Formats: sequence, structure tokens, C-alpha cells
Amino acid sequence: MDDPTEALADRLFRDALGALELFTVYLGERLGLYRALHDGGPATSTELAARTGTAERYVREWLEHHAASGLVEVDDATAAPLERRYLLPAAHVPVLADHDDVRFAAFRAIDIARAARTLPDLVDAFRTGTAPPPLPWEPEGRAAENRVVYLTHLGTDWLPAIPDVDRRLRAQPPARVADLACGMGWSSIAIARAYPLATVDGFDLDAAAIADARRNATSEGLADRVSFEVADVAAPGLSGRYDLVTILEGFHDMARPVDALRAVRTMLTDGGSVVIIDENALDDFTAPAPDMERYHYGWSVVSCLPGAMGDPRTAATGAVMRTATLRRYAEEAGFGTVEVLPIETPAWRFYRLHPTR
Repeated sequence: MDDPTEALADRLFRDALGALELFTVYLGERLGLYRALHDGGPATSTELAARTGTAERYVREWLEHHAASGLVEVDDATAAPLERRYLLPAAHVPVLADHDDVRFAAFRAIDIARAARTLPDLVDAFRTGTAPPPLPWEPEGRAAENRVVYLTHLGTDWLPAIPDVDRRLRAQPPARVADLACGMGWSSIAIARAYPLATVDGFDLDAAAIADARRNATSEGLADRVSFEVADVAAPGLSGRYDLVTILEGFHDMARPVDALRAVRTMLTDGGSVVIIDENALDDFTAPAPDMERYHYGWSVVSCLPGAMGDPRTAATGAVMRTATLRRYAEEAGFGTVEVLPIETPAWRFYRLHPTR
């Protein structure tokens, strides 16, 4: 399309198309429609409504939309509406129905629907420079979107790619790990699973997340080696000596990152390590930018930056934290070097911090 005005109008139409599709994915995930199609096999709208305790007329419209969008398949599009049978293609199961597959992505629809609810408050926050009020996790409940990724890769691929860290976690005496901003604890659990000698202490500001983390550790049979505490890692007084401190996909959200890193320095044993995983932002501002950079910026505007703006001493980092920014924070906190680790994923960058001795 040669006309830039028409091209932009077309882009916004396609963006609206995608947003509406995600809203219907939200319904499919929340109502268990994908799981019912997968577990119970092909169904008419009447059968799927019966399986899920939902209203047939709503389910029929949802199925027709999903078939029109290529998300489900229909056996005979010419059949009468109540006679059409729909199925979830096998290739779509990992993305839409299988919560234990690393490719599961229906959580993105939950994220987008939740973000939309904050927009009126965010308009006010833009005007005042403050933070919008916290959004309750209900009715969806807290998402564990990184759970499968951590359980699949953290202790089996990523930490083993740092040889001396891997050796220490496998050695005697048992290593101690502090997992900061641990959320529901799946990163802590993944480390303990992979390293049977290690003990892991998880810390997070969110009391509800810590309660979930404790339940998760118990259900995984790891409560004897994994513990959780509600704590502000940027506040003074966090005690303990650790061979490894991790901050995984949470550092850019910290309002006072330098204070947090200063606290981390006091927690390290001699030879201890700090590993940070954060967004894989470009080294320099670029416009227009690749899709992943746009994705990070979008979340920064609607979620990550607003979440840090309630602290009067906030660093206001935002999700697009470039390597130079992390280096500056680390230097201010007394770390001598920041190493970018040769571990490659599309979304995340891996750092190791070495303290000045």
C-alpha cells in the first residue's frame, strides 16, 4: 500500500482485529472451552455448552468466530448452525489448551484483557505522574505464565550454561540461593528441582504471591528445601549469605533498583554470583523498532512503568531497560562488571554481575 495514511488506517484495523481475537481467546481460556474441545473431542455448540456449563447461543457465536478466524476447524460449514461440529486442530493444542507446553500462549489474552481494565486509571496517572491503583488478580487469578519456561529451561539449560555457577550448585556444602522477586515461586522451584543439594529462599513484596509460592513448593514436594518470605529487597535488613542471587524478569519493575543491588551485595558469599534475566532490549533507541522492542515498549507504557511510579524515589526504569542502564545501576551499587551471558532467547537477555572486592 503506497498511501501512508491508508496504510496506517489499515494497520489500526488489523490491530483491532487482533485485539478482538485476543478477547475471544480470553473467553475460551476462562470458560475452559479449549480444554473441553481437546479433552472431549469435536463438538456441536450444544455439546460444548453442555460440557462447560455455558449458554449455547454464546458458545455458537464463539465457535463461528473461531472457525472464521482459523482457530478451530468445522466439519461442514454448509450444515445448519446447530449441526456443525467443531474441533481444535492438533497443532493448536499446545498454544491454546496445554498449560504444560512451553508454547502455551492463551495467557496473552488474559494479560491484554487485564491491561485494558487499567486504562481509565492510567489516563489519570499520566496527568498526575503517580501510579494507578493496583489491579486485583481476581476474577482471573494470578497467572503463572513463566512456570513452564522456568521448569523446562532454568535449571536444565540456562544455569548449566554458566559452568562455575552450575558446579557450585551441585557441590558440597549445599549451596544457598536467594531468588528475588520470585512471584509464585516457580523459578525457585525450578532451581531446587534441578539441583537436589541446594536450598532456595524466595522473596517477593506480594503477600498473596508468596502464599501461592508456599503452596506450590509443598505440592512439588520441595518445602524442605524451598522457603518463601514477604520482603522488600530494596529495604535495609534483608539477611542471609548466598552463593547465588537471582532476579528473573523482575529487575526492571523495581522502583529502586540500585538499593536492591546494594542489598544483594551484602547477601553474597565470597565468590557468590548474581544472575539477572530481563527484557532483551536493543542497545540503543531505534525508531521504527523490531516487533519485540515494540512489544516491550507496549508493556512498559501500560504496566511496567506505571507499576513503579508510586514510589517517590522511583528510578522509573520501564520495561525497555538497555544494557547500559543496568551497567549504570550496577556500578552505583558497587558491582565492578556486568557480563552479558551468551544465552540467547528472543525475549530475554541474561546478565551476570561481579561485585567489586
